[in-house]
Amino acid sequence: MANVLKISEASSLAFHSMAYLAVSGNGHLQSTRDIAGVFNISEAHLSKVFQRLARVGLVSTQRGPKGGIALAQPAEEITLLHIYEAIEGPLAPEGCLLGSQACDFTSCIMGDLLLSVNTQVRDYFEKTTLARLARKLGGGIFYEDHAENH
Repeated sequence: MANVLKISEASSLAFHSMAYLAVSGNGHLQSTRDIAGVFNISEAHLSKVFQRLARVGLVSTQRGPKGGIALAQPAEEITLLHIYEAIEGPLAPEGCLLGSQACDFTSCIMGDLLLSVNTQVRDYFEKTTLARLARKLGGGIFYEDHAENH
């Protein structure tokens, strides 16, 4: 089934893993291996995502046998927009389906649809915090699925 809204795998991993960290509790260390296991994803790919998130100060890492990853800021202060832009760069309100201004049309063939959708997505990302997601999701969505797989 096709989706009109496409979010990269890296951004999707960032959203899900950050929500998992928020549900786990601020400051509580989680291993990349455990998080990758919860979502049945590549540990190496998830590590690269966490590197980007750490670079902008959204997560903190601690090496060693008792190390792991934790939120570096309170979940109430981290929005989906912070996470998205850490992975993808600034979310522009406008865009071309061709990825550039390559067409010769005087106006976009999609009318104001792209601007409207991008504005709605940006507004949602900007207003949605990890704390809100954690309250909405609770622990069950992650932990129950993980328990069934192991």
